[in-house]
Formats: sequence, C-alpha cells, structure tokens
Amino acid sequence: MSRIIGLTLAILLAVIFLYISRFWIFDLWGREGLLGIEYLRPGGDILRRELRGTPLAPYDLLVWVAGGFFLLTMLEKLWGKVNNADH
Repeated sequence: MSRIIGLTLAILLAVIFLYISRFWIFDLWGREGLLGIEYLRPGGDILRRELRGTPLAPYDLLVWVAGGFFLLTMLEKLWGKVNNADH
C-alpha cells in the first residue's frame, strides 16, 4: 500500500512540475483558468511568467531544474522519515 501511495504522489508531482514548466502542451480547461482561478491558465509556464522582468528571467529553465531538484531531495528525505517511522 505504501508503494502505491508513493507512486501516486510521484505522478502527481511530475504533472505539477510539467505544468509549472514551459513544456506543458495541453489546453485542458478554458481561458478563465482551472477551477476559475485566473492564475492557473491553460498554457502552464507559471515560472516564466513569475520571473518576467527579473534578472533571473533568461535562466527560467535553470531555475526550474534547480528548484525541482531541491524539492525532490526534500521530499525524498521526508518520505524516508515517514517510512522509517512505520517500522
């Protein structure tokens, strides 16, 4: 059961990373945004929109990779603590 939960969380996290990045190619909802939230437009690419006008704007892909690596590292440490607490 723990493995199924872990795989489900990994898939959910991958979809979130994909939506935040510039590689989201799906228009699954209307221009009003997901669940009516205008910030969550159908085109994704949230990170590039947030970095627009800052000195980091040309490095949006590098920021995305570094942030993703950091987040995955922290989640792995948290998952290890949760699994060790069960035993």
